[in-house]
Amino acid sequence: MNINSEISRLLDVMPASGRMLVKIVSKSGQSEVIKIPFPFLWNRNNRLIYINFGLWCQLAEGQRDLLILRIIFHLTDIYSFKLNLSQIILLFGVLELFVKAIQQDTLGVSVFGILIIIFMRQFWYGNRSIQKEIDIDKDTIKASVKRGYTQSNAAKNLLEGIENIAKLEGHSLLESKYLIRLEYLQSLIH
Repeated sequence: MNINSEISRLLDVMPASGRMLVKIVSKSGQSEVIKIPFPFLWNRNNRLIYINFGLWCQLAEGQRDLLILRIIFHLTDIYSFKLNLSQIILLFGVLELFVKAIQQDTLGVSVFGILIIIFMRQFWYGNRSIQKEIDIDKDTIKASVKRGYTQSNAAKNLLEGIENIAKLEGHSLLESKYLIRLEYLQSLIH
């Protein structure tokens, strides 16, 4: 597999917003097939996707297409900032924490520090929920239909891609988040 032509092909598969968002880098030494560093908001214009092309080429082309689309939708979902009550409370808590720190109010700093930790944890787990993962899978399949796949074929390729990556990386799919996603994708295959 020619790495440069595969990178060009993957960029063509992506939506235009994805092409502007990411840079694909070959990293043959990593144990994962595909790796994304944590997407910090201040580094949103240059997201790196590290691919071990030695392992990547062992996947079928359809699987590679669906997996790269899924990663793009995962990254764009992280950056789509939808303000909800928890985030407003978190923002208020951070602002109030600074005020209490300036006032040297140790009780206020403690209370708002604990509030920030609680809402950060809720925000973190909310972004890693099973429903969010299934929503990303739905968006991926919807976008792949626009690229010539049928819904059934797209679900099959995504399902097999997830399973094959697990085999290549040597980890189990017995975690509940994988089982529910795989069950959902299986339900779309006719």
